[in-house]
Amino acid sequence: MRTFELLVNGMTRRVACEEDTPLLYVLRNDFALNGPKFGCGLGQCGACTVLIDGQSVRSCVTAVNDVRRGEVTTLDGLAQGDKLHPLQSAFLSEEAAQCGYCTNGMIMTAKVLLDRNSSPDEMQIREALAGNLCRCGAHNSVVKAVQRAARELKP
Repeated sequence: MRTFELLVNGMTRRVACEEDTPLLYVLRNDFALNGPKFGCGLGQCGACTVLIDGQSVRSCVTAVNDVRRGEVTTLDGLAQGDKLHPLQSAFLSEEAAQCGYCTNGMIMTAKVLLDRNSSPDEMQIREALAGNLCRCGAHNSVVKAVQRAARELKP
């Protein structure tokens, strides 16, 4: 067991764990950050998506040892104090969640998309989100939410 210092949501946090402990376990169990969800445990569904240095990463298959030098951002860290990130607000406004299990992955993946492309069209949004599993069928509302956030993020 080793002690790791991780930069998570702008704060340096310490955790003692094995090098190969999945980042998801540390975020949820040690840091009480419940945005990322355990879905498949294989990195295939997207429920556990976080950002590491601005890139989307599946935290269930990413070892703590692999992120000790990067900046981790979770869904919990997108808001600025009490002010939700425009993507979070748009998901609420568009009612883009039914069960909500995929919402974390959808928002985090959409964040990367909007950081790269401030005006994605519908097809680009659908392509970017294709790797996130949603069994409820909220896809159309999710696309509308991303489009709304894109409009709100424009200067």
